Amino acid sequence: MIAREPPLGPRAARADLAGRARPEEPDPLRTAFQRDRDRILHTTSFRRLKHKTQVFVAPAGDHYRTRLTHTLEVSAVARTVARALALNEDLVEAIAMGHDLGHAPFGHAGEAALDAILQEQHGLRFEHNVQSLRVVDVLERGGGGLNLTDAVRDGILHHTGSGRPATLEGQIVRLLDRIAYVNHDIEDALRAGILAPGDLPADEVAVLGSTTSERLTTLVADCVDASRDSDEIRQSAEIGQAFLRLRRFMFQNVYLASPARDEADRARGVVRALFTWYLEHPEALPPAAEADPVRRVTDFVAGMTDRYALRRYREAFEPQEGPL
Repeated sequence: MIAREPPLGPRAARADLAGRARPEEPDPLRTAFQRDRDRILHTTSFRRLKHKTQVFVAPAGDHYRTRLTHTLEVSAVARTVARALALNEDLVEAIAMGHDLGHAPFGHAGEAALDAILQEQHGLRFEHNVQSLRVVDVLERGGGGLNLTDAVRDGILHHTGSGRPATLEGQIVRLLDRIAYVNHDIEDALRAGILAPGDLPADEVAVLGSTTSERLTTLVADCVDASRDSDEIRQSAEIGQAFLRLRRFMFQNVYLASPARDEADRARGVVRALFTWYLEHPEALPPAAEADPVRRVTDFVAGMTDRYALRRYREAFEPQEGPL
């Protein structure tokens, strides 16, 4: 017996045609994309997302987003779009579950810090989408990787950056990732007191909605309507432009403003210090098949949760209590 997919539209990616670097026998109950989703779900990298920052570094409250809740929210809205367009919901879910596995601690501040120090000192780059692909290809399963399908790997790699996903399902995750984080970051910024409801730009609120639910409903419905007869996943001109203006507002007033900016400066200092310390103390790194010391340190620091990075920083740089 071989698992069968539900009815799909003619534009959908097919799991029975999916390729892997290492061929495998079909599963009797799950399609290839469902198997990929399950493999990602059971990784240590996925579990660590619950303690990795979305926007606010180690927030005191229990209700702020983390990388894990962000991932689940992206999966939910992206699957809604895929189902409405008769595309492959399982492929969308697998890509969404894996898209942020390579994110550094402290959100984009940690990513920027790793990228800066690698460029300055080693002529290399750090991009979380590339690191996410490295996680599933190389780092998980003790260095053997997950052997995911090519379509899932492509969607993970191209959920951000200059490249375009090869499948419509990958394009859904790319767009809905942005839609999810902008709207949910607004909610977190309001909860933190960084924004007041009246601070949101009036013109964009009038077009998109005044609440998270209203904005998501507008943006998801628009994506479905605009993409139904298109060869790409897109937004209408009016809604797309309003969303870009709202996203720009968030960068100016939340992501690049205090207190998020102040926390980001602290986070960058922690990441840079840890990177340098582990290069100088390779004996403190866990065993790994990777021989290149820079690559080993990058993998280890990028895999840290926020609280683990802060603990290791304190252990390395702050005086210990007790007698000398």
